[in-house]
Amino acid sequence: MGGGPEARTMVEFRIRLYREDDYEAVREVFATGMSEYVPALCLHVLRQPWVLLVLGCTFCLLLASARSLLLPVLALTLLLALARHLLGYAWSTYIDRCLGDDLQDIAATYAENAGAQFWVAEADERVVGTVGLRPADGTDGEVVLKRMSVRKDYRGLGIATALGRTALAFARQRGYRAVVLNTLMLQHEARALYERLGFRQQRHYVLPTIYGRLANCTITTYRYDLSGTP
Repeated sequence: MGGGPEARTMVEFRIRLYREDDYEAVREVFATGMSEYVPALCLHVLRQPWVLLVLGCTFCLLLASARSLLLPVLALTLLLALARHLLGYAWSTYIDRCLGDDLQDIAATYAENAGAQFWVAEADERVVGTVGLRPADGTDGEVVLKRMSVRKDYRGLGIATALGRTALAFARQRGYRAVVLNTLMLQHEARALYERLGFRQQRHYVLPTIYGRLANCTITTYRYDLSGTP
């Protein structure tokens, strides 16, 4: 059986509540999915004007001093490889921080009696997708949609859409006013999904850290207003 969506058009799946024995699978689905963004992150950083300027100046200086193409080409290759390693390490650190946050104790963080919930998508007798809802900090009547992820081999089958609709239905039943979420500039497919579900862009901002500003890491906040929706 092939691994692409075309070969899985008939796969059946179901959305169910999280169980304790899903713990390792949920964390693995999230970590694997987030790791896929490393190449896109490297390309995004490489396109920043200051990075292009530094690389161009380095190349010209080495070319002028060495009077040969070999040294500047080798130096830039090593510099790019080092940058790729550092960005990969920084992204892995971010993933580890997420795993140590709400995914450290999923059952407690997404306890239903606290107005939260966590769901998994199950297909072929394993967890292939995840999503969670938890009350927004400091804002009454709003919940945050988090940890939406689907295994690569199971994308394009409507699983993420089903997970999103399940979360929206829960929020509506609980009487919340709105569902909000944050996405990175790298998450093009996720942003398209949320817009198909009816989310609207609310604001954009650059991650307020030194690294966020240097890499121009833009966060987009989405909002789904439940007032008046059926």
